[in-house]
Amino acid sequence: MTDRQTGPRPPVRYRPLSPLREHLRESFWFAPLLACVAAVLLAGLTAELDAAVVSQSVADTDAVDELLRFNSAAKSVVSTVSSAMLTFIGVVFSISLVALQMAASQFSPRVLRLYVRSRLTKAAFSVCLATFLFALLVQFSYDDSTDPAKLTSVPVFSSVVAVLLVVLSLGLFVLYVQSTMRLLRVPHVIDRVANESMAVLLQYRLMPAEPAPPAPAEAYTLLHEGRSGVLRDVNIGRLLRIARKHDAVLHLVPRIGDFIAPGTPIVRVAGERPPRSRRIAQALNVGVDRTMHQDLSFGFRQLVDIAIRALSPAVNDPTTAVQAVDRIHQLLATLLHESFGDLCHRDRHGAVRLVEPVPGWSSIVDLAFTEIRLCGAGHPQVTRRLTAALDDLLRIAPDRRRPELLEQQVLLVRAVTQEQGDPEVRAFALRPDRQGIG
Repeated sequence: MTDRQTGPRPPVRYRPLSPLREHLRESFWFAPLLACVAAVLLAGLTAELDAAVVSQSVADTDAVDELLRFNSAAKSVVSTVSSAMLTFIGVVFSISLVALQMAASQFSPRVLRLYVRSRLTKAAFSVCLATFLFALLVQFSYDDSTDPAKLTSVPVFSSVVAVLLVVLSLGLFVLYVQSTMRLLRVPHVIDRVANESMAVLLQYRLMPAEPAPPAPAEAYTLLHEGRSGVLRDVNIGRLLRIARKHDAVLHLVPRIGDFIAPGTPIVRVAGERPPRSRRIAQALNVGVDRTMHQDLSFGFRQLVDIAIRALSPAVNDPTTAVQAVDRIHQLLATLLHESFGDLCHRDRHGAVRLVEPVPGWSSIVDLAFTEIRLCGAGHPQVTRRLTAALDDLLRIAPDRRRPELLEQQVLLVRAVTQEQGDPEVRAFALRPDRQGIG
């Protein structure tokens, strides 16, 4: 890790960096579940209102006759909505899954997380399910009696609400189709990944900047006792409480995004009373894939994946690789003037209790350029864009950031020299161009 500069920073408001909201956004079940619960409650409310309408109209014979005539039409409408909506859900989302499979094979399997996290996708799916469940429950409350004296309920409000839900479902469906089509477009996917990455970088900027205390040589090392998987994020608040309770400083060993298995060192404890490994494991969110929540380098990983997939012989789309390099250029320019180093998290009394490792400038630059350079050395469009990006970054980079960029520039020239034997083609491939080749 390189140095993190000290200086005035905005005050940090600590909160657990694994909030429930973030984990629920990664799941696809929570919003439909809430919508189904709301549909049950709404069906009960409209049933009560329908019964109230009938009870107030019993004395009026003409009103009861009108309700009986409306009862038959309303039943037909609600039955149609119930049967059609389930078919609608199955067909629409089956087609969507096929489209997403195509997007994953063309871009990267990591782009599917954009679909799962989409609020519009969850809203469309939830409203459609709620409409189906609401119509189904309304049918259970039907009163089949044709005798005005025995009539207890007519689905007046229920049928109106069912129609409104159908209209809402159709509106969300149109927006959902538009969103899915945008997800199949390369610029939109790359832009979404870049925007999420910028949000993570902004969060990183607000972290404490003082140098991290080194872990003593005699520090006690705790081993992971949980399940195997990728370290997605850590509950900073819980780890701070554990460290304060044991009057210790926890030095997290793996970085966010590392794979950990039982027996992997997870924490080095500087203190007399080390906590139990199981308590530490409960503060770690381990899953099957990475998430953008606290992962500083995952955005670069996704952009690089898109670029090298586009440069594969099966796809052969260097223009997509150039668009990915555009956003990598943007992210690196944002990080140029940031300081790097392990993050120090303090408790409420200001004592450092947790030291979290993060990627350094050198590792981020290697991640951003190495694989694209190796896969794109034979594509002048890509090498020209890489040359332009490195030239721009070197032009604005402070002295402490230049060595890694200069090394990438030398490696790029070497890769193109090995790939292109013709001096004229080589000179053309190394000429800076922000569009690749026009």
